[in-house]
Amino acid sequence: QVQLVESGGGLVQFGGSLRLSCVASGGIFRINVMGWYRQAPGKQRELVATITSGGSANYADSVKGRFTISRDNAKNTVYLQMNSLKPEDTAVYYCNAFVAAVSGHYWGQGTQVTVSS
Repeated sequence: QVQLVESGGGLVQFGGSLRLSCVASGGIFRINVMGWYRQAPGKQRELVATITSGGSANYADSVKGRFTISRDNAKNTVYLQMNSLKPEDTAVYYCNAFVAAVSGHYWGQGTQVTVSS
């Protein structure tokens, strides 16, 4: 079982920056891909960025060039650096871990990001 704990959300002005962190524990050696998803009020949860155990990153078109995902394997932590934030980035951000061996997705509790205009 993988447990994920996010931190780093908050209120920021248009054009500002935030860094989200997600610490994994439990079956961390089984994690293949980690990522960030977000869900705005009244909308479906959507992918923001993912990163493989080898360090390959993938981004949603809406955040390319503004957000950077990274991971520190020694600290079992994945980060999401968010720059040039826009009001449309306002959402609850969820950390995700995918374990291919069991085809399982694990989720954190979410952290609120609010961007004021």
